[in-house]
Amino acid sequence: MIDITITRTDSDSIHSFEISGHAFFANRGQDIVCAGVSAVSVGTINAVHALTGVTPLIKHRDDGFLRCGLPNDLSEDVYEKIQLLLEGMVVSLRTIEEEYGKHIKITFKKQEVE
Repeated sequence: MIDITITRTDSDSIHSFEISGHAFFANRGQDIVCAGVSAVSVGTINAVHALTGVTPLIKHRDDGFLRCGLPNDLSEDVYEKIQLLLEGMVVSLRTIEEEYGKHIKITFKKQEVE
C-alpha cells in the first residue's frame, strides 16, 4: 500500500508531505496507481519550482520514499501560491484514493512543535 502523510500547520496550511510504499495494483511498470501518485506528487514539486522559483526541500530514495517540505523564509504571496498548488495535489491524490482505496491511504496530521 502507498502511505501518504500530509502534515499541516496549526493554521491548516500544508507544511510537508511524505509518500512511502508501493500500491501492488499491477506488475512493476504497469501499476497505474503508483504511476498516478508519482505523476501527481512529482508534478506538484516541479510546478512549485517552475511557477514560484522556490526549490522545495526534498528527500527521496529508490524504494519509493519521497518527502517534500517548504523552506521557512517565503514571502506571504509566494507561500499562498505554493499552498494552492499543494491543495491541488491533495485533491488529485484523494481522487486516486477514492477509486483505489485498497492500494493508497492518505493521512493528515498536525505539525509537531519543534
